[in-house]
Amino acid sequence: MAKQIAETAKKFLLLGQCVPTVKQNAAKIRVKRLELDENLLMYFRKDEFYYCHDPEKLCKTGDIVLIKALPQKLTKLITHEVKEVVHPFGDITDPVTGKKVAKERYRDDVEREAALYGKLKSTFDYTKAPPRGWQDGKKDFTSKPTYTKFHVFDENDPYAI
Repeated sequence: MAKQIAETAKKFLLLGQCVPTVKQNAAKIRVKRLELDENLLMYFRKDEFYYCHDPEKLCKTGDIVLIKALPQKLTKLITHEVKEVVHPFGDITDPVTGKKVAKERYRDDVEREAALYGKLKSTFDYTKAPPRGWQDGKKDFTSKPTYTKFHVFDENDPYAI
C-alpha cells in the first residue's frame, strides 16, 4: 500500500533543492522525504535525487524548485522537468504573509528593532544589497561548465571538480 502511494506521488509535483551537477542542460534536485520504519514506528529522513530537464538554466545551486514528472523519459537519468523556481537561494519569502525572511525572523521586524535600539553600523542593509548573480564570472563560477577530473595534468583547470 505504501509503495503504491509513493509511486503515485512521484507523478505529481515535487518540491526540492537544486544541488551541483556535472550534467549539461539538466539540474540535479534533492527531494527530502520521510520514510516510516515499521519496527520503531518512527519516520526518518530519506533524500531522493532527480535529474530534471532545465535547458533555460532557470535554477542555480541552492534554489528551491518545483519539478514535474515528464510523460516520457528524455534519457535514462532525466525523468522530470523544472516547472518554476519557488524560492531563489538567499531570498526567502513567507508564503502566508508575503514578507521577506532573514533566518527565523521577518526583515521588517529586524529593521524595526534596530531602529528602536539605535541602528548599528554593522547591520546588513537588504535594500542596498545587489541582486543575486552579480558576481557571476568574478567570484561565482557556478554557471561555468564543470567536469570531473580523472587525470592529473600540468595545467590547472579551475572548473574541474
